[in-house]
Amino acid sequence: MSNTNATSSPPTSSLNLASEFINRQTPMMRVRAVLHRYPAISPAIVLVLSIIVFGAINPRFLAPTNLSLITQQVAVIGTLGVAETLVILTAGIDLSVGAAMVLSSIVMGNAAVSFGLPGVVALLLGLVTGLATGLINGLLVTRLNLPPFIVTLGTLSIFTALTLLISSGATVQGNTMPGILTWTGLTLKIFGVDITFGVLLMVLLYLVMSFVLGRTSWGRHVYAVGDDKEAARLTGIRVSRVLLSVYIVAGAVVALTAWIQIGRDFGSSPNAAVDANLNAITAVVIGGTSLFGGRGNIWGTLLGALIVGVFRNGLALAGLDVLYQTLAVGVLVIVAVSIDQWIRKVRK
Repeated sequence: MSNTNATSSPPTSSLNLASEFINRQTPMMRVRAVLHRYPAISPAIVLVLSIIVFGAINPRFLAPTNLSLITQQVAVIGTLGVAETLVILTAGIDLSVGAAMVLSSIVMGNAAVSFGLPGVVALLLGLVTGLATGLINGLLVTRLNLPPFIVTLGTLSIFTALTLLISSGATVQGNTMPGILTWTGLTLKIFGVDITFGVLLMVLLYLVMSFVLGRTSWGRHVYAVGDDKEAARLTGIRVSRVLLSVYIVAGAVVALTAWIQIGRDFGSSPNAAVDANLNAITAVVIGGTSLFGGRGNIWGTLLGALIVGVFRNGLALAGLDVLYQTLAVGVLVIVAVSIDQWIRKVRK
């Protein structure tokens, strides 16, 4: 009887070999696992290589004045990218962030200049406007169960129309505004580079959101909802409430971006940042946040925004037309999404 059992049972060594074969990982599988765990690694590598290459092509690229210009350009997209990151982490997308930002800036400028309101009041009205845009998007997504893509595509047109109605197509010049509205455009020198207060506000925002997403229950709920809404609901997370709060917080970030935009442009224009939506989404995707939700790092978005700014500036200094700069950004988006698809196949 014991001989029969011994014959029917596979040798232990064979089982160990089979298990070792199944669990064996190739070098590429290990790389994919690391990138899955740390999404910000790949954009960090791309950014460093880009700086080295563009610095070698044109020494002016690393000049303090040029670095200052890049940081100022990144301030708007980097801040707006925070709002987009929050939405994309929940497996949604917001096509209206750029239009909402311009609307908030127009409300601030016209409230102060056309209606003569104090700068602080105008700033608060801009914040209310940003919160309202987020609330509208959030309610349409959570209460009517409409797809975020369709909702924000519609509100993109609505916010753009409201901007033109309020402004009558006219720009409000910064020299007619209270100083508090253009304060974000003031500069101070840090290591020989002129840094605006708008850039410092952006960095402060990233520090706060990094803590919120990584160390609070709300942040964990955002990731859980983006990873699997049904599983999150079964664990007791109020999915609709989390989604609504994400859009409202994104609206507040949009208003902050509007303030930074006014300082950078020294005025509020209905024609400002026409490609802000695309650039914000580009920064998020290049930064390693998955369009399928549940995976990403807020600092990756900053790296993505820096990559976009470095590429546009570096290609311009290399003498390439704006057309090729846009083409390069488009290629970066496709490559980033392709890498994301590859990383998501990692064995869990």
